[in-house]
Amino acid sequence: MEKYGLIGFPLKHSFSRKFFTEKFARENMDAEYLNFEIPNIDQLPEIIAANPELRGLNVTIPYKEKVIPFLDELDPQAQEIGAVNVIRIERNGGKVRLVGYNSDLVGFQNSIAPLIQPEIHRKALILGTGGASKAVRRGLLNLGLETKYVSRRPAEGQFTYDDLNREVLNQYKVIVNSTPLGTFPNVDEAPEIPYELLGEENLLFDLVYNPEETKFLKLGKNKNAKVKNGAKMLELQAIAAWEIWNG
Repeated sequence: MEKYGLIGFPLKHSFSRKFFTEKFARENMDAEYLNFEIPNIDQLPEIIAANPELRGLNVTIPYKEKVIPFLDELDPQAQEIGAVNVIRIERNGGKVRLVGYNSDLVGFQNSIAPLIQPEIHRKALILGTGGASKAVRRGLLNLGLETKYVSRRPAEGQFTYDDLNREVLNQYKVIVNSTPLGTFPNVDEAPEIPYELLGEENLLFDLVYNPEETKFLKLGKNKNAKVKNGAKMLELQAIAAWEIWNG
């Protein structure tokens, strides 16, 4: 039986296992998808060695950048982005090669593209600077938007949350939450942005998909902003991952 799986910590919110388990059942495939909830990325080699039927892995928070030193090769796109969310496992006799890819880019870009209005949406704020934010930035640039990261810590070339005033939000109409804030069960959490300054020209996109409507999106919707969660993105990136593993 072929095996696929997900590495990350924690994994209670995971979309991937349900998606692939249903896919295998629907297509009568002799395969299974496992969650490998590991508190340290150093455990990855143990997982590979203990599961010789494993053909591919998804990678989620907090390991999209930390996993790179464990890989034998990076796809050029993953190399450019600087983050990996898909690993193809190639086995030849006793040798194992791990190749890293990024399918978050195609998932995010194709999900948000229909909502972008070029005459209004010229600049975007990316909340958070973790592994997922790198694919978000590349996708927004591909769609012709200027981008700026927002972080709790001051750094050159990015905003802090305290910098987000009316002048900034009048320019940056698109706001993407790439942090895990608001993920179930912590549904009362949301990024600390001035929601009272939002309006109907704003577009809020949340990579979080559980719950379906996060507090971030709810507060934006209350100000008539357009909103979208990460469910479609996750579906598109999962399909792309399957093509990577089996293409």
